[in-house]
Amino acid sequence: MLIVGAGAVRAAGFSYPFLSYRLSDLGFSTTGVSGILALFGLGWLAGQIVWGRLADAIGRRSTLVGAMALAAVTLPLLAQATSAFTVGVAAVLAGMVYDAPRPVISAVVADDVADDARRASITGWRHFAINVGAAVTGASGGLLADRAGLPVLFWINAAACGAFALIAARFMRPDRPAPARALQAQSAVSHRSARRDVRLWLLWLASTATFIPIAGLFSIMPLLMERQGLPASDYGRTQVASAVAVLLLTMPLNRWLARKTRGGTSMVRLLAVSSLVLGAGIGSAGLATSTVEYTAAAAAAVPGEIVAFVAATAVLDRITPPHARGLYAGIWGTTLATAIICAPALAGWSLTHGGPGLVGATTFACGVLGAAVCLPLGLLLRRTRPAQAFPTTH
Repeated sequence: MLIVGAGAVRAAGFSYPFLSYRLSDLGFSTTGVSGILALFGLGWLAGQIVWGRLADAIGRRSTLVGAMALAAVTLPLLAQATSAFTVGVAAVLAGMVYDAPRPVISAVVADDVADDARRASITGWRHFAINVGAAVTGASGGLLADRAGLPVLFWINAAACGAFALIAARFMRPDRPAPARALQAQSAVSHRSARRDVRLWLLWLASTATFIPIAGLFSIMPLLMERQGLPASDYGRTQVASAVAVLLLTMPLNRWLARKTRGGTSMVRLLAVSSLVLGAGIGSAGLATSTVEYTAAAAAAVPGEIVAFVAATAVLDRITPPHARGLYAGIWGTTLATAIICAPALAGWSLTHGGPGLVGATTFACGVLGAAVCLPLGLLLRRTRPAQAFPTTH
């Protein structure tokens, strides 16, 4: 239910990909559009920590229901706002709730699934559902916008979030809140664990560097194709190719990853390899000159994308203390938001100072950085054991 619900919310997640078009219709300048998108990204980053922390403090169901209910109220505000101040506030709030299910669902899976191989399989299917949802967003958003207008897209997004809130309230287990004193003690222990856990921060850095090429599918590649004079429809074809590759590869790669997990294969090593594959795949777009070559670059990165999410989540599950699953998932969830903020900035700087070749080189360098950080992370994991459980309240 949670995986399908998260995929459905992402399928109706028009708010982020179509926000720039809405802002342009309102007369915002290029600088204004960039600023509002940055506010959305900052809200996304902050929201991961907030929802992850609340999942530990007040419960999984209460957090997910509250976040999706807030989304149902916030997204229409973003659709109807016209002044710069109101749009900016709405963008921050919308960013906070846009990916709210991620840390909550990660905590639920860690709570309920003890088998590592099964968790890896579930993570793969979560990634599959989100990618299918993203493909539906891109395919249907343009048609709906042409026929009904851009504000309607935000209302549809809000309705999907509201429906998910109702479903979660109906089917998730009730939370069992602990006394206030116990919650306060748990919060202190959770924050202390996270602050002092070098493994968490190495995983955060490795994941961020790995995900920058993934974010490049939506920021770096359009810039490069526009520079080559290729139309937006050609960029749409690269996204279709990426989605098709995800559909074809998810099932066999999930089975392969489950076997690797049962066999004791190091997930850190797989994360390092996936980082290199992603850096090389998206980085090769810096050398592309035709739609076929850009499409091949997008498809070549898909195996790395699937393995990266599964491997990173497996490492996260291993190092996370049971009392801080939501907080750790929220901190790690900021990696994608950080990558989405960094990727266009890196691409813009590279294009200005060196052209497409430098864009490809810096993208590949991010993949190399992610792989390099995995070396000390792997050493620490071999020397330490998972943290002991603190009494949980959920």
